[in-house]
Amino acid sequence: MASAPPTVQDDLNPTPTAGYNPGQKKTLEEYAALDAEDESLRRWKESLGISTSAGAGALDPNAPKLVIHSLSLVSDSIASGGITLQLDQPGDLERASKTPLQIPEGIEYAVVIRFTVGREVLSGLKYLQVVRRAGVPVDRMEEMIGSYPPRAEPYEKRFAPSEAPSGLLARSGSNSVRTRILDDDGVVYADFSWSFKLVKA
Repeated sequence: MASAPPTVQDDLNPTPTAGYNPGQKKTLEEYAALDAEDESLRRWKESLGISTSAGAGALDPNAPKLVIHSLSLVSDSIASGGITLQLDQPGDLERASKTPLQIPEGIEYAVVIRFTVGREVLSGLKYLQVVRRAGVPVDRMEEMIGSYPPRAEPYEKRFAPSEAPSGLLARSGSNSVRTRILDDDGVVYADFSWSFKLVKA
């Protein structure tokens, strides 16, 4: 008997890493106090923005854990250098889902996200993306973002380059995209939809 086709939920589940144990979560204060007498470790933690001087009193306890500011498709083949979806203002997500991006066919591009970590260290963040055409999955992307401590200045993560499809069939119709960002415990911090249409270069 044939197995059931994968669902959107299945597509957006990260691939498990054999033997990987994410370990116990720690607060920013616990990270700061960890091996406090080790000078080299202290300098390493401060290079990541983790220090006793930047404790909880310096952070907004009501800040979101993660804010995605933008998602960009960066390419030398695009005159402006890339196409950006703003995602951090009211109405941005609704516009992203209803207004397809126009992407030249056949170009090489890289997905770049800008994000801010709010009030605690986020570890093992992953980026998942599923592209569907007429409801059928045609592409899936899974990339490691990494682990980040809180800071006011946004982080930027650029993923490995991809190549856009080309040809008459690729240009007919729009593609819907579902993007999800989650950590190594499976906690979802962002989940949104957008779309794109391939056009002649």
